[in-house]
Amino acid sequence: MISPTTLALANEHNSLLTDIVRRAGEAILQVYNTDFAVQTKQDESPLTQADLAAHGVIVDGLSELSPGIPILSEESALLDFAERSQWSRYWLVDPLDGTKEFVNRNGEFTVNIALIENHQPVLGWVGVPVQGQVFFGDVAAGTAWVEDARGRTALRGKRRQDHDSQLTVVASRNHGGERLERYLTMIGEQFPEMTRTPVGSSLKLCALAGGGADIYPRLGPTSEWDIGAAQAVLCAAGGGVFCGDGSALTYNAKESILNPEFIAVADADFPWLQVLPAMPPPADA
Repeated sequence: MISPTTLALANEHNSLLTDIVRRAGEAILQVYNTDFAVQTKQDESPLTQADLAAHGVIVDGLSELSPGIPILSEESALLDFAERSQWSRYWLVDPLDGTKEFVNRNGEFTVNIALIENHQPVLGWVGVPVQGQVFFGDVAAGTAWVEDARGRTALRGKRRQDHDSQLTVVASRNHGGERLERYLTMIGEQFPEMTRTPVGSSLKLCALAGGGADIYPRLGPTSEWDIGAAQAVLCAAGGGVFCGDGSALTYNAKESILNPEFIAVADADFPWLQVLPAMPPPADA
């Protein structure tokens, strides 16, 4: 059952949340258009002033809109699981997903806000500052759209009738590797034709939601805030995300916020597990 708080955030407060995403995007672009400096975090990932500026806009906006809902952001301290495990509902934020895309100035970076309830994303907003777009998904209502200067366009993932047709794969622009290449070769052997499109950040899941691709296999590390918002958009558009063994991806269910390897699909009703090969084991397995 969807809580009254969630219904309010999805409906009467949706424009306020969309505005928070847009303002965070504006803060990012102010840095993007300068000769910005790049720092390195403990996990060797890049950090710019844009990450921090967007984080401030989002945390301030969410705290004012919903002071009773905790916020977990990539750019804030990770609280102990003993405290986080008490949360039944919280905001999951990645102020700037795709910092490498930001540093490389290819435009494929996003602002991400998800509402998590009972370990699943139920609402998600994904902003694309360079394109002036905001993606939104309400999983319970089955409503997904993208908004830009022309207005809103409803989103629906590609429906597949069988596996005897072309498969379109989206894959990370910066995170690949030999094991992923092997898996994509294995997948390609199951379909008469396969095309591959490199995409950065959480835009890969948005591409699935918008009908631009069929599948996104992720072999390698991601964090929960990397995909929570875009997963809500994708699931609201009829898609899904599952682990390599077919189980559901869950949020805030363990100490680590790292995701297991997963597969995101545009059509959640297609029997993917009957068609896709098993993921190849890691080299050290």
